[in-house]
Amino acid sequence: MKLWNKSQEKLFFVNSKNSASPEQLFYRTDDGRYLAYWPKRYRGRKSTLQARNSLIGDFTENWVSELFRGLIDDDLCVVRQARIPSVGITSSSPADIVVATDDKKILKASQVKLICEVKMSLVWNWQYDPSLGNVREVGDYRTHQGKPSFTRSDSILKAIGKCIDIRVSNFESAKIPIVVVGNAPLSNGFSKKADYLKHSGLIQGFWSLNPFPLNHGNTRKTTPKGGFIRFDNTSELKIHLGRMFDRDLNFFSGMESPKNLGRMIEMANAEKTHENKGLKFLNLLKRS
Repeated sequence: MKLWNKSQEKLFFVNSKNSASPEQLFYRTDDGRYLAYWPKRYRGRKSTLQARNSLIGDFTENWVSELFRGLIDDDLCVVRQARIPSVGITSSSPADIVVATDDKKILKASQVKLICEVKMSLVWNWQYDPSLGNVREVGDYRTHQGKPSFTRSDSILKAIGKCIDIRVSNFESAKIPIVVVGNAPLSNGFSKKADYLKHSGLIQGFWSLNPFPLNHGNTRKTTPKGGFIRFDNTSELKIHLGRMFDRDLNFFSGMESPKNLGRMIEMANAEKTHENKGLKFLNLLKRS
């Protein structure tokens, strides 16, 4: 299975024709064209599409699920719309995609290996021909007024908010990696934030699964500290997924005085191994 590309977007329109009208999938310009996005220099009357958001959301979540299933070990499962009550993920706001040890909709934190928040959308502009019933690509995201995936600040902030809510809900979330999956470059304004969020342990990365989002030219591969990564092939993605499952991660945070921190470090140092020292220090932080 390939990473995100124009073929996936075209397939979205083909699959959606039976459940949505052209008016629900495309904007209608003053000159009668059906377009996925308003062109950059369009100054005519505009309308707003609502129905398409849920359709593309469902399509991209399913696509990521199928992609991950082909890349993970057989003893792991991919679950869509999972609930993990102990870390605040309930039916009112389920996890988009979870990699877990059990194929269940309701999971314990100990069963979860990875939580993915999916923020994908249409990247290219598309024109629908009602006489032929087909669509054709008419430009990348530089040619239209849309803000796809990671280029949309409100979408990024919503994802960050949900991830932080999970992370601070319960100490049981401390061992669960969280990544945000998209299909467009991260905006310049969020590059430093992505690195900070990864360095602090709140979010383990913003991953773009679209190797070539532009028709001509290239985009950022990664940020300095790896908070954002653009994957160029499935082999590269598989390696990063494996690292998430193999590493024994622990999130920790707090605000303590140097005196209290020194006391905790001294107590933890009494343990015999590095692993036990680390676990002791984390437990002391939890109790502080």
